[in-house]
Amino acid sequence: MLTLDKIYQASYALKTVIRRTDLISAPNINPESHIFLKPENLQVTGSFKVRGACFKIAQLTEEEKSHGVVACSAGNHAQGVALAATAHGIKSLICLPDNAPISKVEATKSYGADVCLVEGVYDDAYNKALQLKDEKGYTFIHPFDDEDVIAGQGTIGLELLEQLPEVEAVIIPIGGGGLISGVAYAIKNLNPDIRVYGVQAKGAPSMLNSIEHGKIERLEGVRTIADGIAVKEPGIHTFDLCQQYVDEIVSVTDDEISTAILALIEQHKLIAEGAGAVAVAAAMFNKVPIKGKKVICLISGGNIDVNILSRVIGRGLQKSGRSCSMTIELVDKPGQLQHVSEIIASTGANVVSVYHERVSHTADINGCYLRLEMETRNQQQINEIRQLLTVSGYKIVEG
Repeated sequence: MLTLDKIYQASYALKTVIRRTDLISAPNINPESHIFLKPENLQVTGSFKVRGACFKIAQLTEEEKSHGVVACSAGNHAQGVALAATAHGIKSLICLPDNAPISKVEATKSYGADVCLVEGVYDDAYNKALQLKDEKGYTFIHPFDDEDVIAGQGTIGLELLEQLPEVEAVIIPIGGGGLISGVAYAIKNLNPDIRVYGVQAKGAPSMLNSIEHGKIERLEGVRTIADGIAVKEPGIHTFDLCQQYVDEIVSVTDDEISTAILALIEQHKLIAEGAGAVAVAAAMFNKVPIKGKKVICLISGGNIDVNILSRVIGRGLQKSGRSCSMTIELVDKPGQLQHVSEIIASTGANVVSVYHERVSHTADINGCYLRLEMETRNQQQINEIRQLLTVSGYKIVEG
């Protein structure tokens, strides 16, 4: 049974293992609120998950340790289990979905675990881990639906109240629900007036759907850049705890997540993975009622693959009007490209690439297409470019 005493026990046990991440003031995330960031992306292994994993493994009996441990993960729990198991001299096997970021796979191996890549998503890795538990006798370490794991994550709640006693709202990512269950339990038992908001990716709203229907709902599929919270079904314990202690759950789109990742990089020099940025996205896009309040956004992790980060930054730049793709139909005659370039230059935008398509079955017989990639300041500048091109007689086909 989860208790406040158990969370305090976990906090004491983890003192020499984890970092106590400091709060960071972030006024530009939402100028109408007083936003603070809890950067668990700077935690050992790059994620909050190490808290629950380390506390759980510390509670195992000698017999359980002797069998070795098996775990399933979207990547971050894997690293926490691998680190903790190796520190205790325990053999560990981690089942990861084969679409897990390479950085998470390699990091898990570097902490001493054997890795089994499973075709599919997190839930497929979960089923494989249970199969191996039954076949080989491993001790299974659940990533979220375990009271020791939840207690470990709940230590963040204790830290938040110590670091900002006057906090009025906390925004927390949700995948399977282990993080928010522990944090919400700690906070609500110590100060029930604090609002606790959960955030899921729009493409993986398993807890949101379950809470709305009053029972655990399983998604047929998940699709989001927030791979760390792409879970089809919440846990039994976490669902019950969320029903009791979480005030509201909202969702954010991949575009909103990308914008939040970009804002964290530019404004605070923090790298967050998709799952880690959903709380910030919720604050940025006013998904929860926090106007005028002191709010903590939890950045749950920063283990993002560099290739994915590049795509996410590109998406964030487009969403915020910092880059733009535009296809224009031209009359195929000398001087047209120069004229278009002069119009764009007059606004202060920068053309970074040009593709000239002279043969197309959709253009007029004496026409062609010009595709431009531009660096822009904001959406207003993009609108200005569109207006100037249209007034000059050019037809914008796309963008």
